[in-house]
Amino acid sequence: MDIDKMTCALCPLTVSTAMKRVDGVKDVDVDFDSKKAIVTYDDSKTTATEVAQASTEVGYPATPISD
Repeated sequence: MDIDKMTCALCPLTVSTAMKRVDGVKDVDVDFDSKKAIVTYDDSKTTATEVAQASTEVGYPATPISD
């Protein structure tokens, strides 16, 4: 996912925490430098859009991207 508005080293922690709260998310790896997140989730429980919305709701708009 592309993540907008990350400006400090703590931003990835906030994004990761928000995404991990979504039921079905198994792992989140947020990279501050590239402003991207790799999210592993159970697609029978959630969608990329729902995971992105969790980040957006804490102030960091996220956009799902394909491999």
